Amino acid sequence: MKHWARADGLSSAAANSPDVRRTLRNRSRYEVANNSYARGITLTLANDVVGTGPRLQMLTADDAANRFVEAEFFAWAEAVGLAEKLRTMRLARVSDGESFGLLTSNERVDATVKLDVRLIEADQVASPTLVADRSRYIDGIQFDADGNPLSYDVLREHPGDVTFTIDEEFDTVPAAAVLHYFRCDRPGQIRGIPDITPALPLFAQLRRFTLAVLAAAETAADFAGILYTDAPANGEADAAEPFEPIELEKRMLLTMPGGWKMAQMRSEQPSTTYAEFKKEILNEIARCLNMPFNVAAGNSSGYNYASGRLDHQTYFKSIRVEQTQLARVVLDRVLIAWLREAILIEGYLPNSLRTLDSTFEHQWFWDGHEHVDPAKEANAQKIRLTNHTTTLAIEFARQGRDWETELKQRAKEVSLMRELGLSASDETQPQTSTKVTEDNAEDTARAA
Repeated sequence: MKHWARADGLSSAAANSPDVRRTLRNRSRYEVANNSYARGITLTLANDVVGTGPRLQMLTADDAANRFVEAEFFAWAEAVGLAEKLRTMRLARVSDGESFGLLTSNERVDATVKLDVRLIEADQVASPTLVADRSRYIDGIQFDADGNPLSYDVLREHPGDVTFTIDEEFDTVPAAAVLHYFRCDRPGQIRGIPDITPALPLFAQLRRFTLAVLAAAETAADFAGILYTDAPANGEADAAEPFEPIELEKRMLLTMPGGWKMAQMRSEQPSTTYAEFKKEILNEIARCLNMPFNVAAGNSSGYNYASGRLDHQTYFKSIRVEQTQLARVVLDRVLIAWLREAILIEGYLPNSLRTLDSTFEHQWFWDGHEHVDPAKEANAQKIRLTNHTTTLAIEFARQGRDWETELKQRAKEVSLMRELGLSASDETQPQTSTKVTEDNAEDTARAA
């Protein structure tokens, strides 16, 4: 009964009320800021999801226009620090549950297009005190009859700022200019909660157990030794004052009172199980983020090749899902806003892109993940290409690279090598190693 005492039937909006989200944000931020494991897990996740930043590939029929937009968008992204802002948004989702970005104009942006993305914390998107929540106005967000956000109320000052006043001045920003990045866990959910919410009690347990082990070791170290006697009460042992400290000098031979012995204190607290407890608690903490233990702990000493690869496959699949959401919620909208700003600049865009069309085909490339055994992966890649079960576009995309760009670069290199009388590597076909094939079969069997 006590276990289920906190169960309720609240809606997603009521369960994630402003007070509840504020408490969870404060606790999560404190844990991430002061717990080394929480900080490391958060940084690793943001680096794996965003990496060095996404790359745009336009897929319209005009190749020259595609290359122009890709180059200009990349230059703009570098000017505004888009990759750093995306990593910050992913970090904020872990500790705050959500992140907001405002599409604004910034004349100091060192690019032709002056669009900028200004990040704000979730605390600033809230219903002002004098504005009551209604059926279509919740937590500072105005919705239409279909549940689509129309506008966001953004406080001009952070509620935690020393300059924050009771007046609560705010701006109403159209939904088209707001990027709201969070994970929706329940139907009808409009605000996010920290990703590490389920792990908050576990961090506290890990901290308590660590302090208990440390306290036991310190207690044992505080006593150089204790005096004890096997004689019965009122026996033949000399009288000794109980709990009386004795100052000891270095390298001195001491005599004990008659009938008394000296022994050292030993830590009877089960410190030998500390490593195992720590491993299990970290594994449970990382599970809510779909992160394997060796990634969360930064330690793969207990893994074999097959186990590590299987765990990474699940983790990388989760990363791909997050990258897809980030591209849809943030990047696609940023690209549309960038194109709209670029169209307004006379003579900037090629004629084929002068009319904004939402059907502009494009895709985003992310950093690839290095294989633990590059030789085996290269051999498997060669086999897939030989039996036509994959394409160069797919293989290069796994590495976060554009296949057209890479092939053009490779053609230039091969042409120059021939011009210089050097042997081009792609003219020789290395034989497939039987040993590598046997290793692949062995790893597959071990994994099964």
